[in-house]
Amino acid sequence: MNQSTFKKSTLYAAMLVAMSGGAYAQQESSGEDAQNIEVIEVQGIRSALTKSAAIKRDSDGIVDAITAEDIGKLPDTNLAESLQRISGVSIDRANNEGNKVTVRGFGPDFNLVTLNGRQMPNSSALQSAGISRSFNFREIAAESVSGVNVYKTGRANVSSGGIGATIDIQSARPFDYDEFTAFASAKAIYDTSVESGDDITPEISGMISSTFLDGTLGLLLSASHSERDSHTDVVGTDGWVRNRSADNVDKSAIDTSKNPEQAIWTPWTARVEHFDTERERQNAQAVLQFQPFDGLVATVDYTMSRLKEVSQTNRMAFWFDSPMGSADVNGTLIDPRDPDDELNFWAWEYYEEKENDSIGVNIEWQATDSLSFGLDLHDSTSHSNPDGQTAETLANLKNPPGSVALIGADFDGEIPAIIVDDSSLPGGGYAKQNIVSDLYQKRGYEMENNIKQYHLSGSWENLGTDSALARINFGVVRTEYEVDTYLSEVFSFVDVPLDNLDLDFIELGDTADQFPGTENLFPLIPQYNVHQFIDIVAAEGKFVEPSIRTNGISEDTTALYVSVDVDTEFNEMPVKMNAGVRYESTDVTAYSIQNGILAMNYRHVQELRPVFDDVPSEQALSGDYTRILPNLDVSMTVTDELVTRFSYSRTLARAGISAMFPATVVNARPGGPFNASQGNPNLLPITSDNFDVSVEYYLDDGSYASVGYFKKYVENFIGAGTENRAINDVNGEPLRDPSVDPRPGCPDASEIPNSACLSQASDPVISWEVATPDNIQNRVVDGWEFNVQYMFADSGFGAVANYTLVDSDEAFDPYNFEQTIALTGLSDSGNLIGFYEGDNFQIRFAYNWRDEFLLSLGNEPTFTEAYGQLDMSASYDITEALTITFDGLNLTDETARRHGRFEEQLLSAEQYGPRYNLGISYKF
Repeated sequence: MNQSTFKKSTLYAAMLVAMSGGAYAQQESSGEDAQNIEVIEVQGIRSALTKSAAIKRDSDGIVDAITAEDIGKLPDTNLAESLQRISGVSIDRANNEGNKVTVRGFGPDFNLVTLNGRQMPNSSALQSAGISRSFNFREIAAESVSGVNVYKTGRANVSSGGIGATIDIQSARPFDYDEFTAFASAKAIYDTSVESGDDITPEISGMISSTFLDGTLGLLLSASHSERDSHTDVVGTDGWVRNRSADNVDKSAIDTSKNPEQAIWTPWTARVEHFDTERERQNAQAVLQFQPFDGLVATVDYTMSRLKEVSQTNRMAFWFDSPMGSADVNGTLIDPRDPDDELNFWAWEYYEEKENDSIGVNIEWQATDSLSFGLDLHDSTSHSNPDGQTAETLANLKNPPGSVALIGADFDGEIPAIIVDDSSLPGGGYAKQNIVSDLYQKRGYEMENNIKQYHLSGSWENLGTDSALARINFGVVRTEYEVDTYLSEVFSFVDVPLDNLDLDFIELGDTADQFPGTENLFPLIPQYNVHQFIDIVAAEGKFVEPSIRTNGISEDTTALYVSVDVDTEFNEMPVKMNAGVRYESTDVTAYSIQNGILAMNYRHVQELRPVFDDVPSEQALSGDYTRILPNLDVSMTVTDELVTRFSYSRTLARAGISAMFPATVVNARPGGPFNASQGNPNLLPITSDNFDVSVEYYLDDGSYASVGYFKKYVENFIGAGTENRAINDVNGEPLRDPSVDPRPGCPDASEIPNSACLSQASDPVISWEVATPDNIQNRVVDGWEFNVQYMFADSGFGAVANYTLVDSDEAFDPYNFEQTIALTGLSDSGNLIGFYEGDNFQIRFAYNWRDEFLLSLGNEPTFTEAYGQLDMSASYDITEALTITFDGLNLTDETARRHGRFEEQLLSAEQYGPRYNLGISYKF
């Protein structure tokens, strides 16, 4: 969606204000201010917005927030989708559901997520998902959250690790409520996309809280269970590669003023696939609070989540081995053709099971009238595929090599037009007698992330009246962060009989029919089970033992902090200040355990595989660094309505986990490319000096308008420094290429390597392009945030609108092939929300839009195109306790599209469909 389309959609959404509903709350508060503000029971949209405006006005720092409208009622069905309503916060979606957030242009790895102030672990069972420090919001039910604070600038007493923001999820405590409180809710989730599974699935949640012994003892229990089945249509490619098959491409149309090297990009594949996903999620929390005497509160809590997600995929595709055609002005081969090739028929399964557990103890002691202390301890673990289950299983079938006269695709539209001439095969390429086996692959990926954190804090409050000094805060934090990963992988080309394989085909039907040109895709999609194929491979005795690789990292950080709060006046205008400094020292140790490489094996015309010995060896590297992180927050009340703010802080984001593993990993194909990578545990953290100024104008009844400007000077961005060099085998000799002048009988895909196909002393030495991450660049990022929140007197109508502009001093240059750093997630975004709230009825429409952004930068970039989504929610109070709710997500059936360097380099075009929830809740 372009800028003009967004404006049109904004006008359209504005027309819905009179009949729409929103549950969005925004606030700015320092940690100390939030503790000193009277707790208001929030029930309904207007109450939540009014509270947020009051907290925003009274705060010192820059903190936006979302507050639950009522017990168990956050504004959206997904926590990430609630967060995107905050200015400057955008989300990534997976399977049409928010999962990770970007703040002020900084992607998920640049933001820290905490639970009740505690740093939370994360793990991933899928190697393709990578190893991220960023918590995935799909793992926690929105019903279990009472509020979320987004700290956009650093504070001495707030955990470090977020340059974009530190996001603190808050859960309920029994002392938050008066005596007995409980609620229960049940929803029916109707997903219009479902093709395999249940159209309607359940979601139930509940909480019970009570206090005993004259309010000195409190117990809270909460739990939720959710099931969701869904379907996704995907059209795309498996990537674009630069300067492959260059001799087969007509380059005459290339604009040499932009592309003087006449670089060309060719696609690996063209594909259409169906994703059918089943997901179950459970959340639970138990909290015990005890107040033996006034001034001392002890809290013990246990939080858990369980997630299981299985996706079955069937894909119709073909692989361009040596494509030919004409490049466009950018250098993209938009009309690839490949004669004498074959079709590919894929089956895939993704399996992910996650267990998250956190146990914590918190003690708050008011030692004297002016002096208080806090002690917080927690031990939290995230464990993916804890039993070592295979995370990815895939298989491919094909026509006999060279049996299809022509394959091709035209990439001049939103999705490709597929061209297949299979007339050379009697019965065509889809006939079972013309299909043979090709390959299989299994990846088992187990990961465990454990965080132990110990936080001792204190605060001295000045009870005198003659000094501007209001409070001194201090503390020490110890964080022990550990990650261990276990990867088992097997990949093999096989020739097995398919007589017993249940192979079928279904017509394309309405697959991706929201995109123009679906009539030009493949006519059929294969249907078979990947595990049945693997069973056939095993029965034929051709299953290969997997290679094993283990990596881990240990990160120990000690932090000391102190800050002061000042209340004073300037020209009779009240001024509040918070000044602080945080000192951190971090020690890093990383290890890798893997077998050594004996030789390279020429197994297949598309495969050059390392052969490992059976002696695992460990490699360990270490690093350390210290950082000083100051902050200053100043707010001045100019008039009764006008508040101004200034904030400065230094924040940091630590290097990505996988970038620090010391193992050397090789990836080669006959003829190249020959790529390798090695981690660097001595990477420095990325640091940012942040400046914020804002002006806020407040009206009555929670209405306000604000504008803010921010600028970030970011140092030590991590990029991939590369060098071309040899890599030695276990004997200290350089690895060589046996595919250059292959010996008789090679390639050979036998399970026992053919010695003739192994690299020998007479073969040429391979020059590997080895990528090693390093701190190599600085950046400047700035932007504007605009907010308007308005209540239309006592009419029940209201609206919220915000828009964020983000820019950087260096944009991604598609013709700069040496660029190894680019800021992922940088994009403008906006929201328009309108609502009506009566005595018993409320309804909201919320439109969220995000401009195109760079999702990732590997060998080739991935861009996510602009996306806008319209959601709605409504509720009706049958009684004071009984409420029915209705939610609609993606009402206009929006689609998502990703591309490579240029728009015509399609990577994926995805279609999900709308989703609806009908629920009932009861509050005791």
